Amino acid sequence: MIKRSAETALNDWIINGKDALLLTGARQIGKTYLIRQCLANSGIPYVEFNFIEQPELISLFSDAKNTQDLLMRLSLITPTPLEKGKTIIFLDEIQEFKDIVTRIKFLVEEGSFRYIMSGSLLGVELSDLRSAPVGYMRVYDMFPLSFAEFAAAIGIHQETIDVLRNHFENRQPVDDFVHQKMLDVFYLYLIIGGMPEAVDTYIKTNDLTKVSQIHDKITRLYRTDFSKYETEHKLKLREIYDAMPGQLDQKTKRFQFASIGKGLSYDRAENNFLWLKDAGVAIPVYNVSEPKLPLVISENRNLFKLFFSDVGLLTSNYSNQVKIALLNKEKDINNGALFENVVAQELLCKGHKLYYFNSKKQGELDFVLELSGKVVPLEIKSGKDYKRHSALCNVLKTDEYEIDEAYIFSEGNIEIDGKKIYMPIYMIMFLDDVQMDKTVYKLDLAGL
Repeated sequence: MIKRSAETALNDWIINGKDALLLTGARQIGKTYLIRQCLANSGIPYVEFNFIEQPELISLFSDAKNTQDLLMRLSLITPTPLEKGKTIIFLDEIQEFKDIVTRIKFLVEEGSFRYIMSGSLLGVELSDLRSAPVGYMRVYDMFPLSFAEFAAAIGIHQETIDVLRNHFENRQPVDDFVHQKMLDVFYLYLIIGGMPEAVDTYIKTNDLTKVSQIHDKITRLYRTDFSKYETEHKLKLREIYDAMPGQLDQKTKRFQFASIGKGLSYDRAENNFLWLKDAGVAIPVYNVSEPKLPLVISENRNLFKLFFSDVGLLTSNYSNQVKIALLNKEKDINNGALFENVVAQELLCKGHKLYYFNSKKQGELDFVLELSGKVVPLEIKSGKDYKRHSALCNVLKTDEYEIDEAYIFSEGNIEIDGKKIYMPIYMIMFLDDVQMDKTVYKLDLAGL
């Protein structure tokens, strides 16, 4: 079993959770498999219902007069008896019955059982799924394997990851042998990506052709969903998806609307991009007009880069010759789009809001983040000239931006040059968002 970071949250809910849990994300990222494994390993009795494989469940839920009637109906179709206070009910593919969210409040409130749900975001409106009252349901977003998960899956020991994190935190260069090996792992990740079936296929066979076949299968599944929703809602999902690799190969990487329709504007195409984002198929990185806090104030929604949810699906558009050249780190291959795609994936799964900055006067910064209450620019360099970055220098010289430091991720080792911190590209896995467990503030009204 490939170790997933979501496993910790799932096991915590299985042991302590009183509310319902919804695990959500794109197709083929391992949601159902992980839930089954965690439930089986827990030893707690559970039953599974699937709204695709058992379409009769929709009418069963819809026609139930009340909660007791619904539970009675469920008990009639379970292969094993439901044990009050013990059994966990697993509801899979709930996008087929979005009204489950309105039902779950009353099921949780009734208290006989606990409920875990899973659904693909392909075709699901997030606003509906996330509208359950606070206290009745929590939502956990799952993604393809991150680089750290991938490294662990192919055999990199946790002790090595811990040593690398220590180097990252203390900003000390990594041993050259370890550094080169981790670059090898990173380049392999560029080709395989983080879709669990692709990773598992590589682990079992080391056959990149078979990995490519898995990527093709997943893409076909996505296209099937595209066809369904294009017909119903007159969207241009396939056109956008097909245009993404070429768009990312351009110098600016900003999505050009002309590629999917002459005279098309963001206002007319907005629903297409939101659908792909909410489906977990694409990752938008929005432009900000100024790299100043808070970034959201200067966000331009009609200017964005559009990355793949998984770098392996992006690389699957390349020829086998290009993939071999990537593994050999041949310098005539432009890796910029792939490097940036990995960074977008890593930042998203760590909870960062994704922005980039572009100015005719100062140039473009690949990513701009808010870290520990400060704006931190990121430059992603795939070539040997990773110390050339005029836009970053221009921004760092602008006092009004109050930027204390910036990261440059490349194939180089760790190095500090004033405000510029050079990091190996694989260390993007350590750029965590700062989470506040508790925010306690007590207003002093004495004297009023």
